[in-house]
Amino acid sequence: MKRTTFSLSFYIKRTRLTKNSEAPILLRITVNGTRAVLTTTLKVDPDQWNASAGKSTGRDRKSAELNQHLDSIRVRIMQIHREMEIDGVQFIAQTVIDKYQGKDAKPKIMLIEVFRDHNDRCKKLASTDMSPATIERYETSLKHTVEFMEHNFGKKDIPIEEVNHKFITDYEFYLKTERKCAHNTTTKYLKNFKKIIRIALANEYITKDPFANIKFTLDKVYRDFLSMDELQSIINKKFTIERLSQIRDFFIFACFTGLAFSDLQGLKKEHIVYDNDNRPWIRKKRQKTKIMCNIPLHDIPQQVMAKYKDHPICTTSDRILPIISNTKMNAYLKEIMDLCGIDKQISTHTARHSFATYMLSRGVSINNVADMLGHTDTKMTRHYARILDENIMSDMLKAGKHSFGKIQ
Repeated sequence: MKRTTFSLSFYIKRTRLTKNSEAPILLRITVNGTRAVLTTTLKVDPDQWNASAGKSTGRDRKSAELNQHLDSIRVRIMQIHREMEIDGVQFIAQTVIDKYQGKDAKPKIMLIEVFRDHNDRCKKLASTDMSPATIERYETSLKHTVEFMEHNFGKKDIPIEEVNHKFITDYEFYLKTERKCAHNTTTKYLKNFKKIIRIALANEYITKDPFANIKFTLDKVYRDFLSMDELQSIINKKFTIERLSQIRDFFIFACFTGLAFSDLQGLKKEHIVYDNDNRPWIRKKRQKTKIMCNIPLHDIPQQVMAKYKDHPICTTSDRILPIISNTKMNAYLKEIMDLCGIDKQISTHTARHSFATYMLSRGVSINNVADMLGHTDTKMTRHYARILDENIMSDMLKAGKHSFGKIQ
């Protein structure tokens, strides 16, 4: 690139003296022969002005401070000129002045603006690529982020370029202390936040990744599942309250199909198919991953389907079951467990764990269980599977049948 000619100088307007008989100081910049002028806020006694040096000749404190201010302007202008040359930017004299005054500065990209835009896009994908649970999780993450900034900075939003490593570690500390989030829950919220940062990096809103030296680890969680005896007690229990009876039916249906709540809620007649022997299957893409799951229907879920086929919600919406919200269902499940004498932390997702454990304990291969759960990797299936003690003992008894003789 051709090097530009550049010069700057300070001069005064002797014809525009103030009431104090001081002259305003102006800055002239010349680039390749073209000029631009900036009137500074500085003033000087004309008799103390050295035109060739572009500074005051006074020896008092006021003159010294004036000259220091002029020097700082000169240094900043030279820095702007140098940066433009390095960046290969085409510029004129007025461009340098605009840069100095901040007129060329782009509006700052705000963190919550980016987060809000992401969440709004997710909502528009609700019926195609994004599950309601995922959308809700990002909304909760956004809420926590705003509350964190109000708590730590007294602000509801900040420029996204201000998000640094300390911001992340302070956010993690806030979630664990103020929000009382467990380690795994905190990690999930931070992963949600990291996606927003990846968007900012991809769009060049920021140049440095604040997560660069941060690694996520999840503590192992051993979730409760229901044994066959516990499932049987729930099935046999007679409930006098209709809502508990319905929730029991929906939960049992999930225990024998392995469907997650969102898939259970979205199950429709079109997802029930029949093979050549007229046996019913559930064939449905998982709401979360869009992976197809293939589940032969046990007699128990068939009974539940038949029980609700004429329910008003099912007849008008083509749904298989009149499922209520996940929050209410989990609350009612606690009542059901108390009435059945089961002391475990049970939620709708427990059904998926119980299904995987039951299938594996009955000799179903892990590959087939993975197919029914809609997993592409059996490692994911092992996350759900818990082999019952009776199976471990059964395998040990089989191994013990071999005779090795008596120890002498």
